[in-house]
Amino acid sequence: MAKTSDALKIIDGLTRDDSEMENLIREASLNAIVAQLIYEARTARGLTQKQLADRVGTKQSAIARFEDADYDGHSLSMLQKIAGALNQKVEIKFSAISS
Repeated sequence: MAKTSDALKIIDGLTRDDSEMENLIREASLNAIVAQLIYEARTARGLTQKQLADRVGTKQSAIARFEDADYDGHSLSMLQKIAGALNQKVEIKFSAISS
């Protein structure tokens, strides 16, 4: 592999032949995206985690977990509750996995 300091190219070089690692990275990336979307939607509304939790009917710690990029327990029903409390909707799309 040619010398590079591009983190994405380095990761690609390390995982290219390891489908299990690629799946783990893909899942971790999705968790990070979901966490960021929840955080951005909440802060755009000017809500604290506690305020959003009250609207959803849960505890602040649950919202904190959902906003944690390492959390992998997202459920569709809770995502829908959070989206509804933020006057938004959840959209799901299937797309081909690039190889």
